[in-house]
Amino acid sequence: MVLIVALIALGKGKSVILVLACAMLLGSGVMSLRQMSLEKSALQHFIGLTATIKVQVATDPTLTKAKVFGSTLAPASYSFLGTALSVEGSSGKFTLRIPIRVITTSKEVGTFLPGQKFIARGTLSKSKEVRVGALFVIHGNITLITKPSSWAKGLGVIRANLRKLSPAGDGGALIPGMVLGDTSLQSAQFREEMRRCGLTHLTAVSGANFAIISLFVLWCMQWFFRKIRIRIIFTGIALAGFIALVRPSPSVLRAAAMASVVLFARAVGKRSDALPALGFAIGVVVVGDPWQARDPGFALSVLATGGLLILAPRIVEWLGKFMPLRIAGALSPPISAVVLCAPILVALSGYIGPMTVIANVLAAPVVAPITVFGFIAAIISPIAPGLSSFILYCVRYPASWIAYVAKWASRYPVLHITTGLVGFSVVLVSLIAFFALVKKRKKLIFAVLLLSLSLTWLARWPGSDWQVANCDVGQGDSFVINVGGHGAIVIDAGPDPSLIDRCLGQLGVKYIPLLVLTHFHADHVEGVSGVFHGRRVGQVWVTNNAEPIFESARVYGLLQGLRIVIAERGLSTTIHSNRGQISLKVLWPDNSAHAFDVLPGDGSAINNSSLALLINAPDYSLFVAGDLEPAGQAEILDSVGKVDIYKVSHHGSLYQDPAFTERLSPTLSIISVGAGNSYGHPAPQTLALLARLRSIIYRTDSSGSIAVKARSHHFNVRTSAGAWWQKVRLG
Repeated sequence: MVLIVALIALGKGKSVILVLACAMLLGSGVMSLRQMSLEKSALQHFIGLTATIKVQVATDPTLTKAKVFGSTLAPASYSFLGTALSVEGSSGKFTLRIPIRVITTSKEVGTFLPGQKFIARGTLSKSKEVRVGALFVIHGNITLITKPSSWAKGLGVIRANLRKLSPAGDGGALIPGMVLGDTSLQSAQFREEMRRCGLTHLTAVSGANFAIISLFVLWCMQWFFRKIRIRIIFTGIALAGFIALVRPSPSVLRAAAMASVVLFARAVGKRSDALPALGFAIGVVVVGDPWQARDPGFALSVLATGGLLILAPRIVEWLGKFMPLRIAGALSPPISAVVLCAPILVALSGYIGPMTVIANVLAAPVVAPITVFGFIAAIISPIAPGLSSFILYCVRYPASWIAYVAKWASRYPVLHITTGLVGFSVVLVSLIAFFALVKKRKKLIFAVLLLSLSLTWLARWPGSDWQVANCDVGQGDSFVINVGGHGAIVIDAGPDPSLIDRCLGQLGVKYIPLLVLTHFHADHVEGVSGVFHGRRVGQVWVTNNAEPIFESARVYGLLQGLRIVIAERGLSTTIHSNRGQISLKVLWPDNSAHAFDVLPGDGSAINNSSLALLINAPDYSLFVAGDLEPAGQAEILDSVGKVDIYKVSHHGSLYQDPAFTERLSPTLSIISVGAGNSYGHPAPQTLALLARLRSIIYRTDSSGSIAVKARSHHFNVRTSAGAWWQKVRLG
């Protein structure tokens, strides 16, 4: 920082140092006061304790989907920000005003609106959100003490109507998000597709949407007022009302500030005046909410707005030499935003998607119509729901176009780099070098684009002619066997429908002749709905142990209409593949009752009822057995021998029978495990055992999804983390 100040002093003079110093003092002072108010609040005396709190709702409660934790499925819950007005417990009673995050499974809060107050009892704990004083998990009853105001109720009706009247499908779910920031209708799979292709800013209200609404209102004002300043004043009032409708969350206020800069730039028509306005908006946002300075979304908003003001005009001028100005004008906004935001995007995700610019260009023409007409439909919905439905029906088509573009673009490979400071630095240095050289050689831009596209294509996963693959589904299991013709055998579905759906999409799987669910733990079966997304399934094999009942009942509900076979020892089948017959034989469980010793964890009896399959193909042999533990492994010890590939049981946990693993003596061991999991998987002892057997080990937590091609007694392995083909000799 001192070096930066010195450089500014040499180049610009003492006035710049004074401004910079004042800004630093103001920012650090505001941040320190906010931090101190949270750390010294009375809430800190109740951390880890049960207390009764009076809360004022700050944001709309949103229903979060049920999450898988290990083998269990946690129920769906409501989450929202609130202001703690008083707290009472064993440490006394205190009056305060501190922001908190509230979590509850009570359906009652689903109807709460911002401004309402309630009293509830629950547990306070520290939150990872730096902007809140604590995490409040409600356990008991909730007592509502105030009704919503007429203003809040009216805004709530508009939001509810838009959500209710929006058409079905991903396109319809996108409309409330783009218009009012309501993402409750969007599936996790759709949001992942939008994120992967660089369209995530369209899933909710952004600075661009605010700018579109503001410019639309400004355009309407010309029919009522001649002076531009009066138009801007009324547009500002409309923008304030729009903020209230969308909800004044930190991200919304940030977007509004950035949109105000674009509006100001359009009004004055001078880029030189717009840049100071951007700086002023940044200062106002950070002073009002210091935590924005630590929010990547804030940095992305600033950079995207800066790109529109600084870089986009230059890109239009340069591209105009090679193409029509209209096309250049359409290409410049996404290119400028992507270029300036690239270092931070890579620092967060670890990859660059070359399809991002193309996806944004394809989506850009329909963003304004969706935003404007969706806004009109929302406003008139309380008084003319029929007309609103008709408008939304028409808006569905451009919204569905964005959903289609996202689905199409997300299938393309991305260029993996790394996350954090290293990824940020690599991209930043590359951009600086690029702009330094492009002035001398304009053709370099085409060479760079061609090189990036070539690298991502060559490094694509799973590569050509794969035979088996292990999908990276986090802390869970999903194994895929290629049978050719876009068909595959799928063994387990992982914990997340969006993850398995994306993996099967990358593998090109459209037909599943056999789906095997080894047992009913959530980390193996909660992704079943993702398997069915756009795919046909022939037959399903399940274990004879229906525990846990809650999970198996959910799965059986999803399997209605399919042929379900309860697989037991001795069952076998043969499936034709593009390289010959693939035989599958069930080695476990049998139909007898067993009393296995209970090991630490979440259900040894259920784990030891996992389906154990011995699979033989012309080019490889494979053993896979879900979460089978030592007791179950010992039961089938005499039924197995050496195999080429071993999908290591129970995520490589400590619970392995050494004699069983030695009998398998796999050449290639694949461990499906989540990064940074709390179970200690894979266990060092298990890794040491496999290493002693000279087995080559691949793990999804470090390699991502894994694809294997077996030919002439050697393996070709490729991972989604970007590794090139590696040849491994079979034993």
